[in-house]
Amino acid sequence: MTTNPRHLLDNFGVTPKKSLGQNFMHDPNALEKIVRAADLTGDEVVLEIGPGTGALTEWLADTARRVIAIELDDRLIPLLQYRFGAVQNVTLVHADILDVNLALHIRPDEDYLVVANLPYYITSAILRHLLEQPHPPTRLVVMVQNEVADRLVARPGDMSLLSVSVQYYGQPHIVARLSPAVFWPRPDVVSALVRIDTYGADRPVTVSNEAAFFRVARAGFSQKRKQLRNALSSGLSITGGQADEVLAEVGIDPHRRAETLTLPEWAALTEAVLAAGL
Repeated sequence: MTTNPRHLLDNFGVTPKKSLGQNFMHDPNALEKIVRAADLTGDEVVLEIGPGTGALTEWLADTARRVIAIELDDRLIPLLQYRFGAVQNVTLVHADILDVNLALHIRPDEDYLVVANLPYYITSAILRHLLEQPHPPTRLVVMVQNEVADRLVARPGDMSLLSVSVQYYGQPHIVARLSPAVFWPRPDVVSALVRIDTYGADRPVTVSNEAAFFRVARAGFSQKRKQLRNALSSGLSITGGQADEVLAEVGIDPHRRAETLTLPEWAALTEAVLAAGL
């Protein structure tokens, strides 16, 4: 049977669902680029999210020690079982990645990578879910929408809650930008391949309370284009005077906007908020 994604889907009576962001990669040069960016040596455990028709899964299985492929769409499970049911180093899991207990599939002492063509409608939630794991991946190589890639690698002056969240856990960089032509059906957007190398315990900033760090960051970004004083006041449910005090404590101008802050400034601001009991 053919491995062409369109023909495979036809053979199994499957029509791509826009609601699931299903655009299946088929271009061998793009697939090779993804695998090359993952720096596989042959001894890795690879977590693949949304294997679809298995085009990337096949490349990963040829190199990695073990591939755990998690697919949400029950219509694609028979197709994937047809292709990989007899492949010993591929484990198929029918589930939503946001609900999967990764500890059931990956030992706490076992390093793993994430390599995936992520569904674009839920990219941010998946990245946060993976990076916030008690046992996070050592690196992620993911295909995302071009605009999301730019947000991931943004520098102070153009930061967002997503860039703060990802850069707290790892260092992202854009490997390549890919044409819509490498997918079927062809999407309306340009895609980008991003690699995120996680820091583990060696993070660039240290905070005493991670939940508070993200609470403060969410508050800062809660009011777009508002000055930090007003955003914090609204987002943390505190007075403008209290916001002024914690900002002054760490030497941050209250008229600045959240997108201009560095990670160390967010960390210092978090500690000031905690010290003030806010």
